[in-house]
Parts: sequence; structure tokens; C-alpha cells
Amino acid sequence: MILQFGTSRFLQAHVDLFAWEARCSGQSVGDIVIVQVSKDAERARRLDAFSDPAGFPVIVRGLDAGLPVERSIQVRSVTRGLAAARDWDELRRLFIEDAGYVVSNTGDNGFAISDADRLKAQDDVAPSGYCAMLVSLLHQRWRAGRPGVTCLPCELLASNGTVLRGIVVGLAREQGLEPAFLRWLETQCLWVNTLVDRIVSEPLAPAGAVAEPYALWAVEDQPGLRLPFTHPALVLTGDLAPYERLKLHILNLGHSWLAEAWHVAGAAPMATVREAMETPEILAGLQDLYAQEVVAGFAAHGLEDAARAYVATTLERFANPFLDHRLGDIFSNHAAKIDKRIARFIVWVDASGNRLAMPRLRALAARYRDVS
Repeated sequence: MILQFGTSRFLQAHVDLFAWEARCSGQSVGDIVIVQVSKDAERARRLDAFSDPAGFPVIVRGLDAGLPVERSIQVRSVTRGLAAARDWDELRRLFIEDAGYVVSNTGDNGFAISDADRLKAQDDVAPSGYCAMLVSLLHQRWRAGRPGVTCLPCELLASNGTVLRGIVVGLAREQGLEPAFLRWLETQCLWVNTLVDRIVSEPLAPAGAVAEPYALWAVEDQPGLRLPFTHPALVLTGDLAPYERLKLHILNLGHSWLAEAWHVAGAAPMATVREAMETPEILAGLQDLYAQEVVAGFAAHGLEDAARAYVATTLERFANPFLDHRLGDIFSNHAAKIDKRIARFIVWVDASGNRLAMPRLRALAARYRDVS
């Protein structure tokens, strides 16, 4: 069984969809039970839909090799929806008896720990945050003599498995839990770094989502790792760093470059990435930026071919005729994004020993150097 923490539309069109397509290909894939971590009433409305044996739709729309694609898949890999606060006893039972994998996508603050959660929880009371829930559930599973689980976090955080392990082990130690349990966490559970990449543009009610054709779930290999299924979008790799760099410094960098141009031009409230791609001078400018500065930077680290291929895919994704991705939304936290996506790219390229000119990227990074 896969226990999924987080009800996001992203996971519905990513892991949940992949699991269903793997099952349809003849693989034996465990059922998915989705757990609502927060007490948000809007998300709670999805839980009944997750328990519907008819499943939920995922609509894939966009361009694939230049051709328009639109298909609908009824996803039936999810069998139940639980609310942690309401269904804690049942969640405890499933975690102890049936869970083999834990998948999560709990948002930007999903790994945060409240002051109350720093105290050891009673077994029959649900903590408020995901990491504290995981400590409590893992502790109860260990006491029951059960084997460890494989955690596959999908939060947008570098080395997310390593980070989650550090938080869980640290919290367990802070709560004064047994040294043998701490060793079990470190040696019997697998904490796997992953990278997810797919634009999921809108939710469907009561459950389901609309997503682009492109999808990637890159998983960093480690000793003892067995994946819950195989899928064309699931890549097992010994080094996750190139995938992280490509996404951050091509897809995300391009988004921020377009958002900066949108801001300078007057910040039209409803302008979208797709509309920018339909403007010849903006498209030409982005293509030239990618070719002259971004791909050149990747080439300095021996990744020119991978960068060129990912640029071509990215430009097609930006031109998705079904996706209205607002530039105003991308501009949120703009200074911090410029630092992460552009300034750190420049530092990485310079570290190769090849100091490339990259005049436009250096100028944009300098503009926000003291703001982020």
C-alpha cells in the first residue's frame, strides 16, 4: 500500500496517475490511500471523491512533438481518502499493518514543526503537522515489530528525502524516543531524494486535475530501493543533480525571465506565458537567451546536449495552447526566485572555471542582489 500525505491536484496528475497507468500495463501496484494533513475545509471535500470506486479524471492537454494532445484518463489507483485529525485510528492501523511506501507533497511549509508538535504525542491523538505525524506513526510501527517503510517525498526541495530524514530523526531525538527506534529510522527506513516536474494547471471538482503532457519523476537510487512501480515518466538515476539543474535553471529561469519582462512592460494583470510565447520579439529574445547564455553555461559543465533537449521541451511547454499560466503569479516572490534561479546559476557556471559573459543574466541578477 502507498500512503499519500497531501491531497494536491499535482499528485493526482502525477504519482496517482502513474500508478494507475502502471497497473493498466499489467503491473501489480498497491492501492493508494490519500491522507489530508491540514484541516482545510475545501480540501476535505475531496476525500469522499477519493473513496469513490469510479475514480477521478485527469485530463492531459498540450503539445507533444509539436502536435496538440488531449486525452482523459479515469484514475482508479486511489481507493480511500482519510483526514488525519478525524480518521487517526484508521490511519494508524493502515500505517502499522499495510504501508510499504509513503509519498508526500505537503506544500511550502509542509516540513515545518509547531511548538506543540515538538512534544511527544499520545498514540491516539493526531499531531498537527506532517513530520510529527510521521514520527508518531513510525514509532508505533516500530513498536509493533514491523519493517521500515520507503519514503518518497515530492516536495519541491533539494535533497528532499535527506532533509525529511534529518527532520524526522531530529524530532524523534528531541522527543526523547528510544535510541533503538532512532537506529531503526536510520537503517531500516529508506529516505529517497526525488524531483517532480509537471505543470498541473487546474483542479477538477470534486477530484481530478488538468495537466500538461510532459511529466517527470526522477528518483535517486540507493541500496535496497525498490520502486512501487515502473513508468515511462519515472526515471531512476544515480545522480539527481543534473535533473534539478535543468529544471531550475531552464524551466524556472525562463519563467522568471518572462516575469521580469512582463513587470518592466507594465504588468498587465491577465497576461500569460502562452501569450508571451505568441509575441515574436519576446519569443526570439528568450530563445536567444537560452542559446547564448543558458546552454553555454550548461556546456561549461558538460551538459550541453541535455540542456539543448530540455530547452526545446521547455519552449513547447511554454507554448501550451491549453495553459493559462499567469505571469503575475510567477512574479510572486520575484527577488528570491531571481536569486535561486539566476544568481546561483551564474555562481555554478563560474565555478566551472569558465567565466562566461552572460551579460543579460548577470545584469538581472545584479538588479535584485540586495533585494532578496
